[in-house]
Amino acid sequence: MVGSNDIVTFSRLTQVSRETLSSLEQYEDILKIYNKKLNLIGKSTLNDIWNRHFLDSFQVIDFIDKNCKTAADLGSGAGFPGLVVAIAAKDKKYPLNLKLIEKSPKKAKFLNEIIDKFKLNANVVIENAFEKSFELRDEVIMARAFKPINIILELIHNKAKNWKKIIILLGKSGKSELLQATKKWDIEYKQTMSVTSRDSLIIEINNLRVK
Repeated sequence: MVGSNDIVTFSRLTQVSRETLSSLEQYEDILKIYNKKLNLIGKSTLNDIWNRHFLDSFQVIDFIDKNCKTAADLGSGAGFPGLVVAIAAKDKKYPLNLKLIEKSPKKAKFLNEIIDKFKLNANVVIENAFEKSFELRDEVIMARAFKPINIILELIHNKAKNWKKIIILLGKSGKSELLQATKKWDIEYKQTMSVTSRDSLIIEINNLRVK
């Protein structure tokens, strides 16, 4: 079965506990139920959840310091990468608290169900990140399939204080987006190819200034 092969591959690459694999299997089941009404993920990825979503999100934990205390996920949606990072942190016994920013109350209900079921060190903030009152005070800020990178950087520049690292997962258009962003922003960053696709990048930003 394709699904079982995907789980074996995920297990081999992440070396997580059997309990963590079980949690992700249940997460997958709950996600598929909610997806019928909320369209949390594209139908074309329903049969590739372990690679396209779980593994893609799980790799983010490798870019977070093991002593980091707080992180925020912009536009959490189905929980990628935030919820999966919370599961990864629990597996690795990191003291990381995840703040999941999600404007949709219905999607927030899904996120809270996963958090409660697996007793994750995470909380959902039901808020539009672009509202005037919104602000971030977390060490790490992450985003995946949220907004174009220029908009994300503008948001963080205006709304975030005292952050240490920004982690952005970029797809096929990532390189061109990043090139466009460097025209406006002076970015101190490192880029790494995603473990799930040669066309995808993970960008770690350590410093950000307007040119």
